[in-house]
Amino acid sequence: MCEDTIRTGPEVMPLLLLPGLMCDDRIWTPQLAAFPGARAAAYGDADSLAEMARRALAMAPARFNLVGHSMGGRVALEVVRRAPQRVTRLALLDTGYRSRPDGSAGDDERRRRLALLAMARMRGMRAMGREWMRAMVHPDRLHDPALVEAILAMIGRQTPDSYAAQIDALLARPDVTDLLRGLGVPTLVACGRQDAWSPLAQHEEIAALVPRSRLVAFDDCGHMAPMERPEAVAAALTAWLAMPATASATA
Repeated sequence: MCEDTIRTGPEVMPLLLLPGLMCDDRIWTPQLAAFPGARAAAYGDADSLAEMARRALAMAPARFNLVGHSMGGRVALEVVRRAPQRVTRLALLDTGYRSRPDGSAGDDERRRRLALLAMARMRGMRAMGREWMRAMVHPDRLHDPALVEAILAMIGRQTPDSYAAQIDALLARPDVTDLLRGLGVPTLVACGRQDAWSPLAQHEEIAALVPRSRLVAFDDCGHMAPMERPEAVAAALTAWLAMPATASATA
């Protein structure tokens, strides 16, 4: 049985889980079951990473262990920026750290995101989700009906307006290189080995920047690691929670 908290002196540190783009607490269903007492944040209509972090902090206990997946990893780093003294450990899953690139690469990202948004408005969230999912899960898992339906149902609970708000937040994302270099808590950096959106090489860069980091790659796994490989994610989180905590997330 996995434990959701680790004792440091007299304190017990809860686990706060931050979902990614168009995800809700259902992406964390296996982890919420494996770590009783863990909680997943919700962003509502927030249209900036800063506002998402504010809402996550509003529901969080005084001190906690923090896990962010995809966009949630960027929200997690904004939480650290705002309240470093409240975060005792940090886990960044299938995420990134750079701002939107300048020039054609950044323009192309914006076009691709807005094209999916247009599809969501015209054909519905589930239709958009089927297209979006092609690059998000391991190719072999596209034939797993239970996983596919779980992802589509999760996306279907969102709205085009909330999707637009989250796209705005991601397009305006800051570069967090300096923040990563200053992290002072045990940090798990992990991703699917076949993550085509946030590749392993990007996580190797993140791990190289973070002084107290542990890098893990989940085999036969794409971007949706918490749903694709829940047992491997739980094992990585359990090992991370066993690392001695520190008083502040920034050194």
